[in-house]
Amino acid sequence: MVFNIQEHERNIFRTIQDTGRELQYPVYLVGGYVRDRLLSRKTVAKDIDVVCVGDGIEFAETLASKLIPRPHVVVYKRFGTAMIKHKDLIIEFVGARKESYQLTSRKPAVEKGSLEDDQNRRDFTINALAVSLNEDDFGQIIDPFNGLAHLEEKMIKTPLEPDKTFSDDPLRMMRAIRFSTQLGFTIEEETFLAIARNKERILIVSKERITAELEKIIMAKKPSTGFLLLFQSGLLEYIFPEMVALQGVEWRNNIGHKDNFYHTLEVLDNISVETDNIWLRWAAILHDIAKPPTKRFDPESGWTFHGHETLGSAMVPRIFKKMRLPLDHKMKYVQKLVFMHLRPIGLTNDRVTDSAVRRLLFDAGEDIDDLLTLCKADITSKNEGKVQKYKENYAVLFEKLKEVEEKDRLRNWQPPISGELIMQVFGLNPGREIGIIKMAIRDAILDGKIENTYDKAFAFMVEEAAKLGLSPK
Repeated sequence: MVFNIQEHERNIFRTIQDTGRELQYPVYLVGGYVRDRLLSRKTVAKDIDVVCVGDGIEFAETLASKLIPRPHVVVYKRFGTAMIKHKDLIIEFVGARKESYQLTSRKPAVEKGSLEDDQNRRDFTINALAVSLNEDDFGQIIDPFNGLAHLEEKMIKTPLEPDKTFSDDPLRMMRAIRFSTQLGFTIEEETFLAIARNKERILIVSKERITAELEKIIMAKKPSTGFLLLFQSGLLEYIFPEMVALQGVEWRNNIGHKDNFYHTLEVLDNISVETDNIWLRWAAILHDIAKPPTKRFDPESGWTFHGHETLGSAMVPRIFKKMRLPLDHKMKYVQKLVFMHLRPIGLTNDRVTDSAVRRLLFDAGEDIDDLLTLCKADITSKNEGKVQKYKENYAVLFEKLKEVEEKDRLRNWQPPISGELIMQVFGLNPGREIGIIKMAIRDAILDGKIENTYDKAFAFMVEEAAKLGLSPK
């Protein structure tokens, strides 16, 4: 079978061919680019891996000298690889090699090898396909492990014995599940069983690498597929035990609660239809994360999870730190949405007041739209009538929010009277009186007691200060 090389890539591939002939190094395309092109994916990998049977760094430097403008060659001497950027492509070069592993590390000992050795070390048959760039068989596909058939069958399978493949480099277990999720492929039965058998080996992989793969699963079209595979294989218990704790239904007095693990997956899939914002997807994953420790049974009211939003918000920094996620404004954004995710549902009735809506707008600020997206995604039930009713209630709330927002302009609002002005008017130093007056002004505006204007707020400030025995200087 011949690989259909695109016209806009033909020139660079011919130049790679010329370089291989000059150095007398057979040269091949391998990896994700080959797989994605054969699958006719809309988003083909822009990173192209090139294997030469020779010195990869020498190959890259020789090739760079032939290109105009000459690209900078980034050399990774420790790994024997080099990378160049050419137009919109990132091309990485490596010499064909074979690898051997020690039990305590996923970093292999490397020695020079043949193309066959290099294909043997690949993670899956669909990633072990190679395309010749050599003059004699340009475009020919080399497929020693039936990768083409597995592409047709939509199957993930290791080229060699799966227990060894996963024990050598346990991150491949995460990659199997990630590819299955992204591509809609099935993991071959023995390959999946090997993941379950080797799950504890994931502990030798760095948290950063695990999280990078997990986030690719989270960003898939239907991320629940990957989380189910992680759960069924036992990997999730090692990489995200807090999420596993959500699973299960407990019954007392013939009263059961919903399975919060499967509910969370539904919410994640729901929100993934609406947004590619990974931090909003993380908020969906973590919104009920504190339900297990807050679960209580009351004989009269049944199962409760009081305070799970507050405890869940407190758990977010710990989970982010453990997973090596950023501890900056992104974490605070997720924390805020987890904390506030129950607020809007309390306002979805006909008796909701302008005051309550103003407070929601004020507290959510610029994140109000994302909060509402999360709350809509959180509507899950097998009772279609119940779901429809909730959606109708949210539609009413959206209109109310829009109406109040247009009237009061409270998104990212700050009260018209600052602490500095209070100190200046009353001749005060920083102290508790300033906070009391500021809070009173804010509440008065949010509760609709006074208009959101400087003049009304100033007059109200003088009244409140008088209650504290203060008068303008």
